[in-house]
Amino acid sequence: MTPPDASDANGNRWSDLDRPPLGSAALRRGLVREGGLWRDVQVVQRTGSTNSDLVALAAAGKADEGSVLVAEEQSSGRGRLDRRWTAPARSGLFFSVLLRPAEVPVERWGWLPLLTGVAVATGLSRAAGVDTALKWPNDLLVSVGGEERKAGGILAERVGPDGVVLGVGVNVSLRADELPVPQAGSLALAGAVSTDRDPLLRAVLRSLEEWYGRWRRAGGDPAASGVQEAYAAGCATLGRTVRAELPGERSVVGEAVALDGEGRLVIATEAGVQEPVGAGDIVHLRPA
Repeated sequence: MTPPDASDANGNRWSDLDRPPLGSAALRRGLVREGGLWRDVQVVQRTGSTNSDLVALAAAGKADEGSVLVAEEQSSGRGRLDRRWTAPARSGLFFSVLLRPAEVPVERWGWLPLLTGVAVATGLSRAAGVDTALKWPNDLLVSVGGEERKAGGILAERVGPDGVVLGVGVNVSLRADELPVPQAGSLALAGAVSTDRDPLLRAVLRSLEEWYGRWRRAGGDPAASGVQEAYAAGCATLGRTVRAELPGERSVVGEAVALDGEGRLVIATEAGVQEPVGAGDIVHLRPA
């Protein structure tokens, strides 16, 4: 895999000693092993979007499954619904991975962003000591001063018939005056015991390797792999009154009661109807 701007040499990389740079070689030594999922790890200083870059590399046949592309800074980072994701250089984890789950039926691939959420939350809990909750379908929440804040998100994009690129963005060391919006958060503001991105990234990628392996061995079955139970256990959306903003300018209000076998959020409305929602923007209307 040969991403743009792949050199670790940059005149400004030591300009903020509180935010030391990541190193491709060190990460490869710690993560790439015989028989493991991760085949290559590349760190670039600045790019538009790691997802866009890795999608292009995969489409051109220049990236294998298990390729990881990390950026110290993204100028055009994207979330769901084409929302922009911006943060100062070296203040977070901004990376994408390429997966090719050939042995899993395509209809179960919708679980991949949810699985990634479980893996990221698990890895951050272990390495940063921060309780990270999941907002369906792909937001990472932390508590800052008793208030629920978004600290990260996940974006999945198909690549050809057999590939998926999963992008992850997590605010790590952002201070209050650096937040893109007042409702955002970071691991530092949530009281993380460590904001060293090297061990945080290693923990997240090892967790993702573990959960992805379970899911693949189970043929993508969310129940048999434990992914469905783990996501439900860590999901801050379940048990809440929510409003789902759906395609076509339709909305549904009710209690989020379950996650079904397809990864959809089941909302019980006041009319007594249980409506599964597979895509949309979810607004939490009251605390759990």
